[in-house]
Order: sequence, then C-alpha cells, then structure tokens
Amino acid sequence: GRLWRLAALFWLCVTQLDFGCGAVRETKNVVQKDAEFDVTYNDTVTSENQTIYAFNHTISRNKTEGVRVSVDVLSQGLESPTLFVVRQKQAVLSFQVPLILRGLYQRKYPYNHVGRTLCQPPTRAASETQYFFVDVSTLSSTGTNYQLRVSRVESFTLQTDKKFSFTASPSQPQYFKYVFPDGVDTVIVKVNSDMTFPCSVMSVQDIQCPVYDLDNNVAFIGMYQTMTKKGAITVQRKDFPSNSFYVVVVVKTEDEACGGPLRFYPLRPDELIDAGNRTKVLDVIVTPAINSEVYVMGMLFCLGIFLSFYLLTLLVACVENKRFTCVCVCVCVCVCVCSTGKTPASPYEYGSFAFSLFHHDLFLPSLLPSERSLESVGRSRQESLSSVEEDDYDTLDDINSDKNIVRTKKFLYVSDLSRKDKRVLSKKYQIYFWNIATIAVFYALPVVQLVITYQTVVNVTGNQDICFYNFLCAHPLGALSAFNNILSNLGYVMLGLLFLLIVLKRDIVHNRALVRNELSALECGIPKHFGLFYAMGTALMMEGLLSACYHVCPNYTNFQFDTSFMYMIAGLCMLKLYQKRHPDINASAYTAYACLAAVIFFSVLGVVFGKGNTVFWIIFSVIHILSTLLLSTQLYYMGRWRLDSGVLRRMVYIVYTDCIRQCSGPMYIDRMVLLVMGNIVNWSLAAYGLIERPNDFASYLLAIAICNLLLYFAFYIIMKLRSGERIQCLALVCILFTAVVWGFALYFFFQGLSTWQKTPAESREHNRDCIVLSFFDDHDIWHFLSSIAMFGSFLVLLTMDDDLDTVQRDKIFVF
Repeated sequence: GRLWRLAALFWLCVTQLDFGCGAVRETKNVVQKDAEFDVTYNDTVTSENQTIYAFNHTISRNKTEGVRVSVDVLSQGLESPTLFVVRQKQAVLSFQVPLILRGLYQRKYPYNHVGRTLCQPPTRAASETQYFFVDVSTLSSTGTNYQLRVSRVESFTLQTDKKFSFTASPSQPQYFKYVFPDGVDTVIVKVNSDMTFPCSVMSVQDIQCPVYDLDNNVAFIGMYQTMTKKGAITVQRKDFPSNSFYVVVVVKTEDEACGGPLRFYPLRPDELIDAGNRTKVLDVIVTPAINSEVYVMGMLFCLGIFLSFYLLTLLVACVENKRFTCVCVCVCVCVCVCSTGKTPASPYEYGSFAFSLFHHDLFLPSLLPSERSLESVGRSRQESLSSVEEDDYDTLDDINSDKNIVRTKKFLYVSDLSRKDKRVLSKKYQIYFWNIATIAVFYALPVVQLVITYQTVVNVTGNQDICFYNFLCAHPLGALSAFNNILSNLGYVMLGLLFLLIVLKRDIVHNRALVRNELSALECGIPKHFGLFYAMGTALMMEGLLSACYHVCPNYTNFQFDTSFMYMIAGLCMLKLYQKRHPDINASAYTAYACLAAVIFFSVLGVVFGKGNTVFWIIFSVIHILSTLLLSTQLYYMGRWRLDSGVLRRMVYIVYTDCIRQCSGPMYIDRMVLLVMGNIVNWSLAAYGLIERPNDFASYLLAIAICNLLLYFAFYIIMKLRSGERIQCLALVCILFTAVVWGFALYFFFQGLSTWQKTPAESREHNRDCIVLSFFDDHDIWHFLSSIAMFGSFLVLLTMDDDLDTVQRDKIFVF
C-alpha cells in the first residue's frame, strides 16, 4: 500500500506541481478527443491546456498494419517546444517539435515537420482492438499552432521480390516489416536510391519496441550500414527468433559519414542551423539468398578446378614414365657429350673500361696478385656437408683477385659464376625456405587472432561499416560474413602445395644424379638450386592463407595481410631469375628478406601517411630513385665495387677516361640496355607517384614490383633467344597459357567491387551481384585466375632452361 501511495504522490507532483514539488500551479485543462485515421487536426496548445487524441484500431495475428503519426508545428517555439507523447499498449513514443538533431561537432539542426511510425506490439488473439493515445502539451504561455495526422501505412509488410518505393528525411524515418516465408532461411535486403546524397543509414532490427529510427540511436541495436546509392544486408532466420524483422531507413543530418562535403558553420553555443531539404527517395526489395545446395556446388566447383591441376600433373608424369627408356638413352648421350667435351676455357677479353678499373682502382677493392690458376680453386666434392661453409671460399686472399678477373670479363659464362661448391650454395639457398617458413608462422598466428577478433566485433556490434565487402555477393557461413571470398583463396594454397611437390620431385631426381656422379648433373645445364623454388611455393600458400584472413574483414587496418606476400613473391621471382645465371653472387636470404621488409614498411607508411602528403612522396621518390641507381651499379659490376668516401672521385675519373678522353662505349652492352630500361621505367613510376599521388599506395608499390619483374623476365627471354638457346614445348605452353590467364585475371581485378580508400558508403556503390553459380563474384574470379597464373609463372621459371640440361656450362652465356 505504501508503494502505491508513493507512486500516486509522484504523479501528482509531475502533473499538478512544479518539478521541485514547490508551489501548486493551477490545474491544466485536459481535453480528450476521439480521433480518426487519415484526418488532419489543426489545433493550438498552450501551457494552460493539454489535448489527448484517442485512437482505436483492429489488428489481427496474421496481418500487420503500420500506423504513422505526422506532425507539423506552424509557429516557432524554440524555447518551449511542443511535446508529443504516444501511449500504446506495450510502448511509449515521445518526441518534441521542433525536433533537434545533432551533427558533427554538436551542431544542432531543427526540424518542424516530424513523421514517426508506431511500433506494433504482437497479438496472440486472432483479432484484437487496441487503443493508443496522442498527448500534446507545451510549457509555452503563448499558443502554438500544430497539425496532427495519424494514418495507416500501406505496404508496411514487405513482400519477397517486390520493390517498394518511399521517401525519408532526418525527421521522417521509415521502417517496414518482413516475415520469412516458409522454406527461406536467408534473405538479402537491398535498399537503392538514384540520389547519392543526402547520406542515409539502413538497419535491420528485431521485432521489439521501441524501434530505433533516428540518426542518434539507429546504431544501438541490430545490423546497420551507411549508404549513398546502394545498401545490402544479408539476414539469416536463425538470428531472429520471431522469424521476422524490421528494415529501418534513416537519413543522416550530415553527409560527412558518406564522404560528402561538410559545410562550414561557426561553432557558436546553442546556435541552430538550417539543414535545408534533405528528403531522399529510396526503394527496398528483399530477395531470397542462396540455399545450402549452392554452397555445396560452390565448394565442389572450387575444389574441382584446382584438383584438375593435380590430375593434369599426374597425367604428365605418367606420360613421362612411358618415355622412360627414351629418356635414359638421351641421358647416356648427354653424359658422353659432357665427358668428352673440352675443359671450360675461354680467352679473357678486356676492354679499356675494365683495364681502367684494374689500373686506377676505381670501383674495385685492393687486388692481390695470384699465381694460382682459376681451375685450381675449388673443394673436393667428397667433403662432408657439415664441414662446408659459404665463407670457406671467400676467405682465401687470392680469390679476390680471381673474382675481379672473372666477373669483369667481357663475355661471361655460367661456369664463371658457378665456381663455389654446390653444397655451400645448397645450404645458402635452403635458408630462403627456412626463413620464409619462420616468417610465415610468426606472421600468420597474430593475423588469425586479429581477424577472429574483427569478425566477433562485427557480429556483436552489428556495424557493417567496419568491413568492406561486396555486400551484394557476401554469403555468410557460420560466423564468417563473406565465405565465398575466403573459399576462393583455396587455389593459392592447393597450387602452392602442388608446386612444392613438383619441385620436390625434381630435387630428388637431381640429388640421385649427383649421388651417381653423373657429369650431366655436375657440369651441364643451369646449376640446380631449389631453395628459392621452395620459398616461392611456400609464399604462394601463405598468400592464400593471408588473403583469406584479409577477406574475413577487409578494411584499412589489415590491408597488408593481402599484399605482404605479394611483394615477397615478386621479389623471390626476380631473385630466382638472377640466380639462374649468377648462382655465386646472388643475394643472401637475410639481405633479400631485409629488403622486402623495408618494402612492406614503406607500404604501411604510404597507406597511413601518404594520402596527399607531399613530403612523404618526395622522400619516397628520392629513396626509390637512389635504390634503383645503387641496384643498377651492383648488377652492372657484378658486385665488384664498393660504396665509400671515394666513390664520387672514382665516378668522375671513369666519366673522364671513358667518356671524355676516349669516348669508349659501355663494355657490357646487354646489361647496360637492361639497366637503362629499368631506370627509365622506375624513374617514370617515381615521377607518376610524385605528380599523381595515388590513394592506393599499396597497389602502386606492388605495380612497381610487377613492372620490374616483367621487364626482367622479358629481357631474360629475349637474351635467351638471342644467345641461340631455345624454349622447349612444355615451357612455351606454360608461357602462353600464363600470359592469357594473367590478362583475364587483371580484367577481373580492375573491376573494383569495393575499396577501403573511400568511405564504406562510397565503397558500396561499386558492389555487384554474383556472376558464377550465384556464389562467386568478380573478385573471386580474380582469386581463381591469379592463383593459376602465379602457378603457371612458377612453372615457367622452373622449366624455362630445361633445354640447357645437356649443354656444358662454359657454353651458356650470362646475361
């Protein structure tokens, strides 16, 4: 009894007294009117009177009708707004007019016209009459004129595959109900508009009261995303126990969240700003999503494509086994040719440029005389592997002289640059594999942990602006929001594993030949070192894993997951091309990975600080050009130069003696052509970056790596053909096949279905429907084709020089 008395006393204080329960005021005149739907009521309210409009309507369990309250205040009363309270059976809705909505920096926007849809509480009876009341009051002593209209909402319940158009504004949000039909467990809610601005928000909320349908509370529950022209949310029945949900569309007070301009306003306290006309015409349609059968078909399609490469490889192996006898005969002939061939000995040709290097000590370190012949330098091949180290060869003093003599010859052969013990080089290049395996483990573990956290945040908060999906083709599976983008990365892993198996098979065959001391394996062909190939296969597998992790929630903060091993693959391919003809002087694994780490570091800096930052682009362009020059010098002189305080003096002397005094051309024409072209390309890319300053710095950096790789690969092919070598049928087929696949892959890559360089709303403007099996989109096709193209590129590198397996190394040119 005491509780009820306290409640009655509190109600008396609110209705009859001031808020402090002080002096008693005069009792308000409360007028209750029976009101009807679709009738406009013009009335006046003051602090002395209060009007209550009573409505009733019949609702049924099998049919839901929306009820909308529209209010217009005809006179300004900013200091004492008019308060409207709608009392329903299980909910209360209240709002003031003018409605004040806040924007960025707490800017205030008043709206005199307000329209709100009433929450519809469910009913268990087949038919029930419900009452609701609209109370109108104000504290203004002067009269406030208003218009009130309550109407039924047509098409409040959305129908499957039927488009419905409507109009919304910041003070007039709209929401509709959708009920899952039988047999449909997943639907895609699509909201479209021909108007880019004003910016809006679409939300999917459970059937409950209140419905959060204002700009300042729409993000409280459910799933939501900002949108300009397109918005799409995939909804699963399991997430809504009532088998139904609300589709809420709210127009924002400002466009900054959608990448639009924000007008400058003076920030004065309590200043109200006219927002202008922010009405937007939209349409909504709910379509069924794919069923479980399509998921199964998508998985089988993905597995079938890449398992076919395993079957094709097995078929080729079977064909090779049938030709085993013929191969044995060829091997015997090769052994005879190599064993009766002459000892590699070519006259050393020196130009004036090389002589000036020796005589004036321009680029070379101190030369020590040597009376030992080149052929006397070496190690017994019977030494134990544990006793052989890479430095064993280089620590002999006279080897410095031999290096300078050999590497400055006008015409170099592979035998000149494959003088180190094969076991030394084998250990050196195996470090590539072990290092990248270690990097992969330490890199992948925190990545997996982070993306799991991202996905959890998305599922818990419902904020779909965190991840940049193609929402028109983002098929969820369990906790994963875009399973199709993850599944399509399977090709990198499967084809990377297949490449490792192919390399392993070649490695085993080569080792068996070495054990038998076959001269074809010891003295003929390009030296076989498989460490870089193993690293390339591992990098391809890691690219698939990390790309899948990136597509769990692609956004601005985890872009490097998708690009880091792309840089590594490009770098390893260039190193492998160089290693083929320069096995003795190729970069060590530590140096190579340190350089790649620097590239990734600059990639992160460029994305974070490079957008529109002139200072960053100047610094990066200078570093890019200087790195190109240093690498060009390293390649031209085969590493026989030094960077110290006297390098400028030596450069000036070279220019004087070889360009001014006698005007002699470059000694190494082919190398000079490659390096000049490489410098032109890199300087052009540096100038483009400095002038255009592309927003996607990661792709720009990857384009630099790919351009250099393609340039070097084209140079290698041209020089190979120019040297009288030929490309075997298998390698030629791989080259043509890979080029075609790369062309199609790049076409799908540039479709650009989403981008984190823009706002989430702007990114969604590029979203498109699925194109393959109603499951895979354009970016998935890029994953398929690029993984196949990379696999083909690796096979080209593996098989390109198979024609030299029967050629003595002193007959194979270095270029």
